[in-house]
Amino acid sequence: MNDTHDQEEKRSRKAANKTALMTAVDYLARQAHSEKKLREKLTRKGFPAEEIHAAIARLIEQRYLDDTDLCTQQFMYLYNDSRNSVHQICAKLMQRGFDHDLVWSVVPDDTFEREVSAAERVLAMKYKPTDKYQKMMANLYQKGFSVDVSHAAVRSFTQDPEE
Repeated sequence: MNDTHDQEEKRSRKAANKTALMTAVDYLARQAHSEKKLREKLTRKGFPAEEIHAAIARLIEQRYLDDTDLCTQQFMYLYNDSRNSVHQICAKLMQRGFDHDLVWSVVPDDTFEREVSAAERVLAMKYKPTDKYQKMMANLYQKGFSVDVSHAAVRSFTQDPEE
């Protein structure tokens, strides 16, 4: 019992001696983070602003922290493997700490076909082709799909396959 308490105390002392850089590296080893989220975590841990700034600068310099690359990777993963609208994906990435302009800069120029396909998958999960047009449209609007995409997806989804 006393041995367990001693081990916990040693771990606590060891953790107290960690620098912001060491802590940041630990966080990044477990999961990729945006610069903003990493900065927030280090601030919550109580590190001084100067030390956090130096740690972040070092990680960027060593290419362990690259918001542009990470944002692009995460966008493409969500874009290719989800039913989310581009609008939803961008909102999610901004919640993860990426800058608005950076997020929107990684969106491909022509997303219409992908958006229609994603919207059709959303409809197929919840509706039958005979359901009310307006309900389907409202659902797609709520999910961040544009009016044009929503109309195209609902038209395609409700179209008689024999036509």
